[in-house]
Amino acid sequence: MTPAIRSRLLMTVALLVLPLFLLAEEGMWTFDNPPLTQLAERYNFVPTQAWFDHLREASVRFNDGGSGSFISDTGLVLTNHHVARGQLQKVSTAARNYATDGFLARTRADEIKCPDLELNVLMSMEHVTARVLGAVKPGTSDQQSLEARRAEMARLEKQSLDATGLRSDIVTLYQGGEYWLYRYKKYTDIRIVFAPEEQAAFFGGDPDNFTYPRYDLDFAIFRVYENGTPVKPAHYLKWNTQGAAEGDLVFVSGHPGTTDRLNTVAQLEYSRDVRLPVVLAFLKGRLAGARAYAATGPEAARQTQDLVFGLENSLKAYQGEYGGLLDRNVMAKKQADERDMRDKVDADPKLKAAYGGAWATIADTMARAATTFKTRFYSTVQRSQAELPTTATTIVKYVSEVTKPDGERLPGFQESQLESLRFALLSPAPVYPDMDRALLASWLQEALAALGPNDRFIKTVLGDRAPADVARDLIAGTRIGDPDARKALIAGGRAAVDASTDPLIVLARKLDPLDREQQNWAESTIEGPLVGAGEKIGQARFAVYGKSVSPDATFTLRLSYGTVKGYSMNGTVAPPQTTLFGLYDRSFGFGQKPPFNLPRRFLDRRDRLDLATPVNFVTTNDVVGGNSGSPVVNRNGDLVGLIFDGNIESLVGTYVYNIENNRSVAVHTAFITEALRKLYDAEALLAEIQAK
Repeated sequence: MTPAIRSRLLMTVALLVLPLFLLAEEGMWTFDNPPLTQLAERYNFVPTQAWFDHLREASVRFNDGGSGSFISDTGLVLTNHHVARGQLQKVSTAARNYATDGFLARTRADEIKCPDLELNVLMSMEHVTARVLGAVKPGTSDQQSLEARRAEMARLEKQSLDATGLRSDIVTLYQGGEYWLYRYKKYTDIRIVFAPEEQAAFFGGDPDNFTYPRYDLDFAIFRVYENGTPVKPAHYLKWNTQGAAEGDLVFVSGHPGTTDRLNTVAQLEYSRDVRLPVVLAFLKGRLAGARAYAATGPEAARQTQDLVFGLENSLKAYQGEYGGLLDRNVMAKKQADERDMRDKVDADPKLKAAYGGAWATIADTMARAATTFKTRFYSTVQRSQAELPTTATTIVKYVSEVTKPDGERLPGFQESQLESLRFALLSPAPVYPDMDRALLASWLQEALAALGPNDRFIKTVLGDRAPADVARDLIAGTRIGDPDARKALIAGGRAAVDASTDPLIVLARKLDPLDREQQNWAESTIEGPLVGAGEKIGQARFAVYGKSVSPDATFTLRLSYGTVKGYSMNGTVAPPQTTLFGLYDRSFGFGQKPPFNLPRRFLDRRDRLDLATPVNFVTTNDVVGGNSGSPVVNRNGDLVGLIFDGNIESLVGTYVYNIENNRSVAVHTAFITEALRKLYDAEALLAEIQAK
């Protein structure tokens, strides 16, 4: 038997014992455990460690949600327009709407500084599972175990921050089966260089969102500064003008937000029957409230622009998730996956004794969680989407938490996280009191309808008054919109907050005991048992399958692989890529009516364009929300595209992956190149990107 044949035989045997849910090209892999075996077997390609390190350090996390990548040695970062939208709106005014109209800095002096954007680059990873789990003493309660883990995690983060100066976060993988310490280089001086018009970036609007074929120029470019000068990253991606072609092997390096593929059936049933119906009702209510305010005038519409986009996007995504859990085939697959694993655990007496009861613990815990979910969900002003009440609530918690030992603080207030938290709290970005008033009033009305007039939260906030009146007085009397007022409260600490007569601070002080009571109940009754049982299932998974499966997404850096490939849809076939021919056809097919109208420059300069230029393309890469802005690279590590969406069939990807029709959707580098050169006269910027 030759070594090659022996290798293939061993691979075949290994595949026979993989879990039922592992499919070809499925997985959002951590950089410590890349899919080397799969790549070697399926593509005869084994990247070097230098290849992975280069891609990792060229990848960027947008801390306000999304991904990106360095694309030049002058600090240029590429991401999506819709990832940049929040910052574009924050620097806009009634006179100049950069989110709608676009922006190009002709010189570095013209670049616009973002008010509160933090970018992170993953520099190193350290396996700390033994240290976190070792902090839990035998015989302790679920609550005590949870507190012990948190204290040790906070200690490790603080030690790392002090030793390295890098942002240090403990990342939980495999439902607690593993813990890793991730260290990030953090940047906060970020400036906007380029963004196209919204109508070019989001052509087709909400009707085309999460669909394919697509024709979107969804990209934006920032520049990263440090000490007043552009950074010179050691690693950035080489621009490949030719982009990706059908059948090419491609990789996506980005920060997928959340998946629940490793959750138990009981947890999925809880999401289907309890959580998602409430979340969908909430999103519909928030969207109705935002749209009602937007309808009051052009400036109100501008102020709510990013919020409406985000709510529409979330609603469509959650509807897809909910539809997936209602699909009997999906649930049957998850039940089969779980049964396969439990059968293997039960077949080994040692595994059964150590881990066999974890599934029952989770089922019982989810049943308890269901009894209070709606009350816990609605009992907070932070879900209103109104910025001022949310900020006031955070300030009240901040001044209390920082007086405690690091390991005893609420999540989000650990010492290693405070710098980023203060950066956000003291943002100079504009706030819009009229919008906050409208959003808060509509939220309180929804909470009243959901909880009833006798609920403790409702009584505390409203008393016997109408939601609209309470919201009006709270917003009219607050000074939380002033960064200097926020800074004074934070600097003054608990004494300043306790003495404050600001109505939003007063309300936040009244609500804080209720919040903490609910938090304590949730930790002791829900979170503690879930974390403990999740760790057991994670360890059982390693014992049965090893690390042949990637962990669920956690908004940390992941690698996926796939190919450029069309798919069957609606009785026909979707092409692997679209072109400018198709963009104009779709626009004129709808009579140039919104949301299928094109920016003026696309009409005036059509004759300059090569209409055969690829626009968007689809791949079998496994991505979810948070991957927006992720680079698509080829075997050489060259940039060939930019993830901006998934198709409608991919929305169930929170729970399962189906290679037959699950597709990621990307902007082709050829389209970006063509647009910068012939539509936006951005030759200097393009030359900087393409510099060798």
